[in-house]
This record gives sequence, structure tokens and C-alpha cells, in this order.
Amino acid sequence: MNQDVLICGSIAFDTIAVFEGRFRDHILAESIKSLSVSFFVPTLRKEYGGCAGNIAYNLHLLGGRPVPVGTVGADAEDYVQRMRDLGMDTSLVRVLPEAYTPQCYITTDQENNQIASFHPGAMLRSAENDLSGHPAAWAIVAPDSKDAMFAHARRLHQAGIPFVFDLGQAMPLFEGPDLEQMLAMASILTANDYEASVIVERTGRTLQDWSCRLQAVIVTHGAHGSVLHVDGQSTDIAPVPVSEPLDPTGCGDAHRAGLLHGLVQGWTLVEACCLANVMGSLKIMSKGPQNHQPGHARILDSLSRHYGLDKSL
Repeated sequence: MNQDVLICGSIAFDTIAVFEGRFRDHILAESIKSLSVSFFVPTLRKEYGGCAGNIAYNLHLLGGRPVPVGTVGADAEDYVQRMRDLGMDTSLVRVLPEAYTPQCYITTDQENNQIASFHPGAMLRSAENDLSGHPAAWAIVAPDSKDAMFAHARRLHQAGIPFVFDLGQAMPLFEGPDLEQMLAMASILTANDYEASVIVERTGRTLQDWSCRLQAVIVTHGAHGSVLHVDGQSTDIAPVPVSEPLDPTGCGDAHRAGLLHGLVQGWTLVEACCLANVMGSLKIMSKGPQNHQPGHARILDSLSRHYGLDKSL
């Protein structure tokens, strides 16, 4: 049985600078109309990121077979090579020599407030990256350009490949009719609690209603775990306690990878959601979206201790 998972979404670099002060001490209300500020940032790091990149990395940790589907620039040579070194199929990572790879520039202060800028670069042409003809057990349509998300969804739907729809950071791009159209093609909807409330508001349909139209709706609530909605019924998935959370960046992507791996392995939806929570908890204990390296033994131990599940990956 084919166990490939098509991971559609952004492949990006995250450049993170740390300002050892507080923005509110430098951004004054009386001068906001003519804002011109500069921050000294002695700490700087560049991370591999993007939703597709992060999900693919976490699925690789689980022993899955991710196939990232994204568009990058010539400056992503090291990122693409890293994927290959991890054993990923990069045949659907399209390189545009004339463009930059999507880049997110983030400055964080000592209170964890952030000022961010995002350059989409090659992502603006992601819709041209045609995944047709590549069989897969499951797929996910994660944040990307709006055109690309619809293009990938239509191709997956036409090919009969079930997919998870992850609205995420693309939320400002989707109005009610867009969401209706996308969810008519998707099998599962996953969102955090805020995104879920926006989907309900923009479509005029409750989560229970959507759960009757889809295979499932999964809503994450951060440290409070997640809720699985199926056929109008809700099941709380308890959180995995974390003693020392370091960085939430990429936790949602780690969660999606756990969900997808459970689906491919034929686990129940509850079991897949439990694995998703485990992966999110392991990610938050590491800085950066792709620096955690839990082995299978640690993942399975957490799954057993917190949920009583005796599984193999």
C-alpha cells in the first residue's frame, strides 16, 4: 500500500532576532503616526521553516513518508539538500532561480512580543507546482498562497486523495464562500480555537455541522489539549503536560504530522489525535520548528504514559 503523504504548503526560512528589551518602552503612543524605531538585536538565528517543511520534518521523525509540495528560490539549495539527506522525496519541490525563497523576519522582545515581516517570494507561483500523477495515502493543504491552496485541493480531490485542510496563517485570505468551497473537497478540517471561531463566523455553520459534513473536525486548544468532532459529537483529547515549554513555533505543524501519521497507519481518529498531541508537546520543548529529535522510543513512551496506547510507529 502506498504510504506517501503529500505535504502542500509553504517552505520558508525564519530569521529570528531577539531584542533584549521591551517594545513598549520604545514605541510610544504619541509618536505612532510617525513611527521610526531601531532595535539592537545581539542574538540572531536562521531556521528552516514553513508549514510544509515543518510538517514534513515531523512526519519524517515518525518514520512516515512525507512528500513536500512547495516552491522555493535558488537560495534554498541547502534546505532542499537537507530534505534529501533526511531521505525525503523532493521531486515536488519546485525551484525558481529568479525568485527568493519565502522568508519570515521576526524580532522578539523579552516579553515574547513579536514584530514580523513576511516576503512570499517563490510562494506566489506555488499554484503552478502540479502534483497530479503522484499517488498518496493522504495529503494536507496547509497555508500557502490562496491560489496554490485551491489548485492543490482541486487536484487532490480529482485524484481521489483524501486531505486535511489546515487554514492557519492563510485565514485572512479566505472569506465564507472560499471556506465552503474548500471544505466541500476536504476530508478533515483542523484549526486552532481562534481559527475555528473565525470559520464558524464566516460560514455561518457550527463545528458540529461541519463535523457531520466532513470525516472529522479537530480543534487545538494549546496547553489545554484538543477536541475531536465527529458526526456532531465531541471528544476531548487531554493535553500532554510539559514541564518546560521553550518555543511554540511549529507546534501546530508537529500536531498535523502526528495526525497524518496516525491516519496513514489506520489508527482511529482518537488515537491519531493522541499522537498529534504528543508531537506538539515534544516540539514545544525545543527552540525552532525543526530542531527537536525525539526517537521512536520517547514518542511511544509518551503515548503510552499519557493515553495508555500500546502502539508501534
